[in-house]
Amino acid sequence: MGININTQRLYRILEVTPPSQNILLVGKHGIGKSEILTQFYRQQGLKVVPLFLGQMADPGDLIGLPKIGERSEFVPPYWWPEEGQPIVLFLDELNRARPELLQTVMDLVLNRTLAGRSLPPGSRVISAVNEGDEYQLTHMDPALVSRFNIYNFCPTVQEWLQWAEKEKVDARVLRFITLQSQWLDGVEGAKAGIDTGLERMPDRRSWKRLSDAIRPFPELSADDTDWVAGIVGAQAASHFINSLSNNALLTGAQVLQDFDAHEAQLRKYLLHQLAMVSESIFRHLEVAGEDAPAEYAANLLKYYQLLETMEAKEAIAFVANLFESGSFPKAVLFIAEKCPEVASRLMKFIADI
Repeated sequence: MGININTQRLYRILEVTPPSQNILLVGKHGIGKSEILTQFYRQQGLKVVPLFLGQMADPGDLIGLPKIGERSEFVPPYWWPEEGQPIVLFLDELNRARPELLQTVMDLVLNRTLAGRSLPPGSRVISAVNEGDEYQLTHMDPALVSRFNIYNFCPTVQEWLQWAEKEKVDARVLRFITLQSQWLDGVEGAKAGIDTGLERMPDRRSWKRLSDAIRPFPELSADDTDWVAGIVGAQAASHFINSLSNNALLTGAQVLQDFDAHEAQLRKYLLHQLAMVSESIFRHLEVAGEDAPAEYAANLLKYYQLLETMEAKEAIAFVANLFESGSFPKAVLFIAEKCPEVASRLMKFIADI
């Protein structure tokens, strides 16, 4: 079955795994495997060389071409590190590569050598693959598989929402996934009709693409359903467009930026709606971090006081759980330093439980 890890566990694994050991991430397409790996190592100051093995026709694309001389030698491929600095060689789509390419990879992942040349000391080999009957894949030899530390990458919805907040994904997409998170990776069994392999289904990459597409258009209508369906699929598009016709749920950013303007609407919310607003507040504070404006503290206090006046103990308990969960360290630090009254009230609420 393999080991299932989320994004935070992946970061820890990347930190502690020695360069001599290879990592293989298994997961669906569009969940951020390539992006997370590339971003992590670049932040460590390492050059990341992505090689899409599924697009290579023969071993020459990987090892370079032979040159005429007294003995057989290969001209180094374009990506080979000539400066002698360690690199991260990212073998993407490993199980889409042709069998003859996989044979070439064997020596690379074991000895860090390719066509007689050695990668600079400290270089890493990382790979990512898809798994499932819906993909056209190449069977990987057990001997090759055994040369990797293998992890099933399963990032949580909350991790995606925090990433999306940081990347300024359109608020309408954020609200929809917050309310109907089952559509983030596509509802199982939602595909209908004959499977041609061309039916669009939603994934995390497609929701970001939708955000980029709709950003210039503040208003969407039922006439836009077909357009949206081409990006996230027909059923997800229908649910998304329908969600826009209802009163949109307030975001944490809206509450923190101008509580007074939204107080009347907040007073009408039911428990589950207040819970989603509270989570959105923590998510926004986590992304804002030290750059959170000063008015956020005053508006957060007003929001907490509102929950108290509404006698919404369950909603306060949810906020206390977010405060204690460890999932939002920067948000908790902000509350402790900039809004100590809320912090002390939360601590008292927790102590009284």
